[in-house]
Amino acid sequence: MAATRGTVTAAAGFDAEADAQKLRGAMKGAGTDEAAIIDVLAHRTVAQRQRIKETYKQTVGKELADDLSSELSGNFRSVVLGLLMLPPVYDAYELRNAMKGAGTEEACLIDILASRTNDEINTINAVYKKEYGNTLEEDVSGDTSGMFKRVLVSLLTAGRDESNKVDDALAVQDAKDIYEAGEARWGTDEVKFLTVLCVRNRNHLLKVFEEYKKISGRDIEDSIKREMSGTLEDVFLAIVKCMKNKQAFFAERLYKSMKGLGTTDSVLIRIMVSRAEIDMVDIKAQFLKMYGKTLYSFIKGDTSGDYRKILLELCGGE
Repeated sequence: MAATRGTVTAAAGFDAEADAQKLRGAMKGAGTDEAAIIDVLAHRTVAQRQRIKETYKQTVGKELADDLSSELSGNFRSVVLGLLMLPPVYDAYELRNAMKGAGTEEACLIDILASRTNDEINTINAVYKKEYGNTLEEDVSGDTSGMFKRVLVSLLTAGRDESNKVDDALAVQDAKDIYEAGEARWGTDEVKFLTVLCVRNRNHLLKVFEEYKKISGRDIEDSIKREMSGTLEDVFLAIVKCMKNKQAFFAERLYKSMKGLGTTDSVLIRIMVSRAEIDMVDIKAQFLKMYGKTLYSFIKGDTSGDYRKILLELCGGE
């Protein structure tokens, strides 16, 4: 089922050699034919792009990514280079960039680690170590602190129960524990939230959220907002939202990246590139349902040039 929920699907009559030549032609001589680059890369799957990369290297003797990187610039380049990477490689690259240099883009750590499956996180961990020498846990630990760090480290263990089993008695107990760790006392025992939110399976958590509402009279998200602040609040909210409806979570992240003044391009690019082949169809439907406007119209109004063109292709029409 997952294969059909993306806006980017396998090109029929795929010819890696023809695509490689087309890209080569787009970069040869003076100027760059961006339209040709968009035409090829936005309409091929990740697997097809890998074959284009191999063929390009065989026939041209250079890395496609290197050639594109030197020909393009800005946000358009970021999208194109992201599309050439395998998903775990792209995630690892984004996480690395979020922590490199001064300051940390916590939103990136949260977006990726709160939304990926155990298998995905295990692969990201392996790719990260291979590409960058350090383990992801070492870098995250060195770059974050306090309870926020502990939540990320927990997510990085990829130890979440992924069964569908709901233990009703435990769900009631979990809800009580969270209530007593937060709303029911002065100060908040955040570890209790971590233990439940980072370890339990999705179906179980949905039951916990239901029970929590009965006990406290509040939505779990409201309590998190009342009890916590900053990045810890952000990561717990992201986990809850991903459990309730992952596509709605991404729709909201896209909306917030574009509404108001300025655009958070890093978020917009990351989601458009990483979800195009997975669930963009559903993210678009959620966006429309939640905001009464199409994702397409938002992107169109908020971006420009080739950057806009390639994002709209990944968005796949209104």
